[in-house]
Amino acid sequence: MSRQELPAGAGQLAEGHPEVWRAFAALGKACAEAGPLDARTRRLVKLALAVGAGSEGAVHSHVRRALAEGESPAALEQVALLGVPTLGLPASVAALTWIGDITDEG
Repeated sequence: MSRQELPAGAGQLAEGHPEVWRAFAALGKACAEAGPLDARTRRLVKLALAVGAGSEGAVHSHVRRALAEGESPAALEQVALLGVPTLGLPASVAALTWIGDITDEG
C-alpha cells in the first residue's frame, strides 16, 4: 500500500516519521509470514480484530482492502455477525454500520 493510499492518520505518520513506518510495515510483514494462514484468512482475521477492538477507522481500512482483494460484502458482514455472541449485539451492530459505510459507497 503506497503512502497515498493510507488513511489520513497513518499517512501523516508515514510522512512525518518514515523510519517508524518502515519498522511498523516490516513488523506487519513478519507477522503475516509467521504462520500458515492464507491471505484471505489473514484479511478476515484482521477485520475481526479491528471489530473486536472497536476501531472504526481500522474496520474501514480492512473493509476497503478486502473489497479491493475481491472479498464479498456478505463475507465481511458475517465477520461482524460472528461477534454477536462474543462481543455483544451493540458492538456487532456498530461494526455492521462501519462495514456498510464502505460497502454502500459503491
